Amino acid sequence: MDLLTARYSGNLGGVLSCYDRIVIIGTLPGACFADGMTSFLHSRGIRIFDYPQFALPLRERIRHNAQALAAEHGAAIEHVAKAHIRKEDVVAKVLATRGDAPGLVHVISAMEACATFQPWHDKPSGRTFLRPDTTKCLHYYFYWMDRELGLIYVRVPTYCPFRLQIYCNGHGWLTRRLMREDIDFTAADNAFVRIADFARAQELADTFKPELLHRHLDRYARLCCPVLDVFGQAYHWSIMQAEYSTDLVFKSEQILAALYQQLAREAVLSVKAEQVATFLGKKITPQLAAEIGSRLSTRIEGTCIKHRFGSCSVKLYDKFGRILRIETTTNDVSFFKHHRKVEHRSGRATREVTPLKKSIYSLVDLREILLGCNERYLAFLSSLDGPPGSSGHRLLGAHHPSQARRRSLVQGLEL
Repeated sequence: MDLLTARYSGNLGGVLSCYDRIVIIGTLPGACFADGMTSFLHSRGIRIFDYPQFALPLRERIRHNAQALAAEHGAAIEHVAKAHIRKEDVVAKVLATRGDAPGLVHVISAMEACATFQPWHDKPSGRTFLRPDTTKCLHYYFYWMDRELGLIYVRVPTYCPFRLQIYCNGHGWLTRRLMREDIDFTAADNAFVRIADFARAQELADTFKPELLHRHLDRYARLCCPVLDVFGQAYHWSIMQAEYSTDLVFKSEQILAALYQQLAREAVLSVKAEQVATFLGKKITPQLAAEIGSRLSTRIEGTCIKHRFGSCSVKLYDKFGRILRIETTTNDVSFFKHHRKVEHRSGRATREVTPLKKSIYSLVDLREILLGCNERYLAFLSSLDGPPGSSGHRLLGAHHPSQARRRSLVQGLEL
């Protein structure tokens, strides 16, 4: 069976697989959990019920730092109080007039939920300690145009323990690499509708290194959250969310429109839970099969077809009428397993198939895993495209419902 990339090779400008959205969480290892912060206060001779007094000056330090950064870079601090206002739209308006010169673009403040701690005295045991709590506090979103990463944001809460969230986009990083090598391209949002040398672009996309990301994360943590001197620790960075896309860039909108209409219809009607698990590299065991019903959903989101399985999803959509994008997203990288070195408490090390670590240094292995997911989904989609009587249609005929059943399925889809 020919893949779509081979079948439509004459109609494709190129194919590119690249990280898209990456969201990183930064935590202070000895202060991000209640027992750790309790031990930290004890080591500094601070009473547990004086925790609010300890945290208050740090909150003010964050606020003053935000004002100083904005003044230094000539940026504004804009408070967003309504949930329906998209921060990306606010920043896009600023960029339209400011341009994409490196530096601080804009600062948005918003009241949002955050994790914190509450002093507690346990009468039965006589212990006094901090316990986990949640509240709302002011958050600052620092939007930066980075020379290497492109547009990023750093989300900083004003409450201790200052759990950071940093967003970057692999396509933004690749844009800078193409410019550095003087490779001509046309970009639209987080996609490329044309690249003069797709082969070289793919080589560059595959060189995205966690070490580079780590340096930038540490630098922006120091810039936007100046509390490291208090805790004497560096941030630990872990993957919160990652998206990896495979783009088939078509030369003609007409050809893609007809193809996508067919693929989207067939994908909604024919994809079963077992197949989604296979796309994501999971073997169907009796235990997993029992969970599938509650963990799988297929949605039509505009022109996007999304198959969700647990913390991961595979999506298909057309972008700008020119790009057929397949994208795998994970909100928990430990969903995937791979063969790696495992160090045991006894000091013995073995090599085992075990869940992927959440550290940013798993991005290299994660890239290969997510690319495999995209390729399996592409192979499945390739079986759906073909004339009546083709192998793809025979495959569908084996498990397709009747036309009446199809209509009821479509009407029952969650829109």
